[in-house]
Order: sequence, then C-alpha cells, then structure tokens
Amino acid sequence: MRTGIRTALRRAEHLLLIRGARRNAWAAVCENRRLAGEREHSGPGFGRSA
Repeated sequence: MRTGIRTALRRAEHLLLIRGARRNAWAAVCENRRLAGEREHSGPGFGRSA
C-alpha cells in the first residue's frame, strides 16, 4: 500500500511540475515578445544603419 501512495504522490508532483514549467515557458515567451516590441519602437540600435 505504501508503494501505491508514493507512486501517486510522485505522479501528482510530476504533473504539477510540468504545468509550472509550461506556465514559466509561456511567461518567458510573452516577455520576449514585449521586449522585442520595445526594441522595435525604440528606433535604431546596434547593428542597424541609421
């Protein structure tokens, strides 16, 4: 019985970690898009000819 509980807890923890990782990855994507938009609107930058 103990092994069953341990397995269930491990599976639940794994699912929660996967969901958390997905949320973090999506937050990073949104932040990258926001920063890219700011760079685009800020005018010429490094590597661009003025």
